[in-house]
Amino acid sequence: MLRYLRRNRQLLAGLTLIALLLVFAGVGRLVWDTAQGAPLSGPPNRPPSWEHPLGTDRQGRDLLAVMIEATPLTLYIGLLAGSLGVAIGTALALVAAYKGGRVDAIMRGVVDVGLTIPPLLLLILLAVSLNTGLTVSQMALVVASLAWLFPARTIRAQALSIKERAYVQVARLSGASGAKIIFLEIMPNLLPYLAATFVGAVSAAILASIGLEILGLGVIEANTLGITLYWVNYYSALLHGMWWWFLPPVIIIILLFIGLFLISAGLDDLANPRRRRAV
Repeated sequence: MLRYLRRNRQLLAGLTLIALLLVFAGVGRLVWDTAQGAPLSGPPNRPPSWEHPLGTDRQGRDLLAVMIEATPLTLYIGLLAGSLGVAIGTALALVAAYKGGRVDAIMRGVVDVGLTIPPLLLLILLAVSLNTGLTVSQMALVVASLAWLFPARTIRAQALSIKERAYVQVARLSGASGAKIIFLEIMPNLLPYLAATFVGAVSAAILASIGLEILGLGVIEANTLGITLYWVNYYSALLHGMWWWFLPPVIIIILLFIGLFLISAGLDDLANPRRRRAV
């Protein structure tokens, strides 16, 4: 594995970048007082200084403390929503691909219709209806409600290809049950595709959650990257020249998406035999 990581530089760089962000959040909690991330905990509108390395916002929150809390919290929303989306999409895709016929047609129709509707519009309507008393985990569930559509389509296509291979036909002729064929014959060969699909689902979930939060449909009390940008927009920090307020969350979001993109590209190199490098 280590030899392969040295050859697959994209995967190694992506994992390193995400690990650095997690180390920043983990070590930051040990060496910095994250209680300063609460409103009115310090002087407002202060540029970066020794006392506040990233400055403070208009509510008096220390932005370094906010970033330490926001980075893992935003990643948590993406991981939870992405995990649920891939799990639901994979289960539906495997059943539809194996059963075929009417089951496959119904699932394919539902996915095609769902993908034609702008997902952000549906998420806004759902978030508005559930916005009262919404928690961070519930916010992730809102995002996950549509996160299964694209994984269902991609995994179904791969499962249909694997289903026709010789070893699956041999297992079927030997009398193996449908569940055994799905979990012992088809699923193991889908693991590289599932990993790449999972990373893509996490990226899409993070992007969707940030979009909802910027619109004020997230958990306002939570310190996430999207809510930080919501306050940036609410107080017109760009117009007032408060660069230290909007720059940290933007940089972290960029690094987060670059890391996830590199991981996805590296996993695609692992899953695609035409691009796979020899270990």
